[in-house]
Amino acid sequence: METVDLARLQFALTAGAHFLFVALTLGLATLVAVIQTWATLTNSPVHLRMTRFWGQLYIINYAMGIVTGLVMEFQLGLSWSGLTEFAGNVFGSSLAIETIVAFFIESTFLGLWIFGWNKLNRWAHLALIWVVTLTAYASAFWILISNGFLQNPVGYQLKDGVLRLTDFGALVANPAALVAFFHIGGGALIVGGFLMAGVSAYHLAKRTAEQDFFRKSLRLGIGVALPATLFTATFGGIGFQTLQPTKLAAWSGSTHRLAEAQAEMVAKYGPGDYLPPLGWVHAGGITMLTLFAVLFFVSGVSFLLMLFRPVVRGFRPWHWLLTALIPVPFVTMIAGWIFREMGRQPWAVYGLLKTADAMSPVSYGQIRFSLTAFVTVFAVLILVNYWLLARTARKGPDAVTLGDRPLALVAPTLTF
Repeated sequence: METVDLARLQFALTAGAHFLFVALTLGLATLVAVIQTWATLTNSPVHLRMTRFWGQLYIINYAMGIVTGLVMEFQLGLSWSGLTEFAGNVFGSSLAIETIVAFFIESTFLGLWIFGWNKLNRWAHLALIWVVTLTAYASAFWILISNGFLQNPVGYQLKDGVLRLTDFGALVANPAALVAFFHIGGGALIVGGFLMAGVSAYHLAKRTAEQDFFRKSLRLGIGVALPATLFTATFGGIGFQTLQPTKLAAWSGSTHRLAEAQAEMVAKYGPGDYLPPLGWVHAGGITMLTLFAVLFFVSGVSFLLMLFRPVVRGFRPWHWLLTALIPVPFVTMIAGWIFREMGRQPWAVYGLLKTADAMSPVSYGQIRFSLTAFVTVFAVLILVNYWLLARTARKGPDAVTLGDRPLALVAPTLTF
């Protein structure tokens, strides 16, 4: 394996792992905001407890996601300085905005939400979680603006061997970014919805005491997941209109279309192999569509089943199926990400900079060392995150500490 292959593998593993945290963060943040809105409007004790329980799962995942996200910033300087030197003036602007949104606005308001329980007015506290949710989506938006530029370069000028941003509006309106944003946003709601439904189904199958709590949670999870599948499929279909010719040819598998795409690229850019890795593109696309069909079918059937209270309460095979499906949306998201990113190869910036030319001047040994270190750290973080989420989910709402009143506030005051 060559140095560039190791560098690509390193970025793929670290970015893919971070993507899993992001998907769950977006989905759970939205669900928690919806639950807290209902709790605030109705003063419902059970929905307030639901907010705290699902909010604690959200916080655990968010904290781990921040750690993995920091690595992405180092990756660009460590392994891909050629990319940042050539195109950093263009996509760096959206990355800078994302940093401000995520690390200053989102994190600040999340901290206020976490520590503002029982201290802030309930409407002010509700506003905080909506600011957190909207800034989470804003963060994802600006990341995809950067990624969209790599997929479909717009709004730039090539000057003195580097790219200069000339049209910020074109960069923001890039269809390769906007369609992906809505597609991924819908996918995140599927991830969050199936996690909520699966955890709830586990407790219903185990006949835990919180039956009403988890019946409501299961209905909400499925109630969000089903329309989210339709929304995601719609923008996924639209997204095929923005694919590069070589990616479309690779997806079709047609020898004739592959030959045409290769000949077109040779005529435009000179001799070379311009076709993406066909096996990865096909495997990613087929896996994504197959698992998506499973999720759509299960969410559709589950939507009908949840209308009947006895079924929600006692149909254990359905409960265990929903529990087993918790990882499936994550795998679906990763498969789609592989299809999107592998289909861009051999370009780092499509049509402008090849991946091999985007690398930093690092040795094979240096990349191998950093790959080993990053994979080890990320594996530990994923395992810790899974353990914390699973432990918190199994214990149920009684073990939640988010929003608890400090002892000094609830204990009787002693006077002497």
